[in-house]
Amino acid sequence: MAGNSRFTGAAPQHPNQDAARRTEQAAGQSPFAVLFGCSDSRLAAEIIFDRGLGDLFVVRTAGHVMGPEVLGSIEYGVSVLGCPLVVVLGHDSCGAVAAARAAVADGTTAEGYVRDVIERVTPSVLAARAAGRTEDGDFIAAQIEHTVDLLMDRSRILATAVETGRAAVVGLAYRLVDGTAHLVTARGLDPARA
Repeated sequence: MAGNSRFTGAAPQHPNQDAARRTEQAAGQSPFAVLFGCSDSRLAAEIIFDRGLGDLFVVRTAGHVMGPEVLGSIEYGVSVLGCPLVVVLGHDSCGAVAAARAAVADGTTAEGYVRDVIERVTPSVLAARAAGRTEDGDFIAAQIEHTVDLLMDRSRILATAVETGRAAVVGLAYRLVDGTAHLVTARGLDPARA
């Protein structure tokens, strides 16, 4: 979050982005966090959190939907690389969430595997609507919360790491217009410290 503050304050330090860091990281990686975010081109994790080479283990899919490859990648980051933090990063104006909202509202859907992405986001849209949450930010928060819940439910490795205090999982929402990220949900972390 300190890096995001530097980024939004127009004072980025661009740490770990030089030849020395590249050489240092060539032998192996030791990122401090796994970042699972949306593949939206406006959401470049190392830039918006003012980080560099080897700092973040980044996994991205449209709408931050997950399958076995994503779960395996996140588990690798936690169990093999020793990352103590997993961040789920969603954002406003998410195309996957908008498409799922349209599918729920009027049956509009897409072809091919884009339809699969929409179907995986739909439970979040339905949950937000059922709770009377109707703003764009509500649907984004619901998808972030749903993703965190799925990670904890589907990955015994991650759930055990959180239960034993070796890792935490947080959900953040990013605002495209001002570049800020804010906490939506946290597991295994005192929200006051986030």
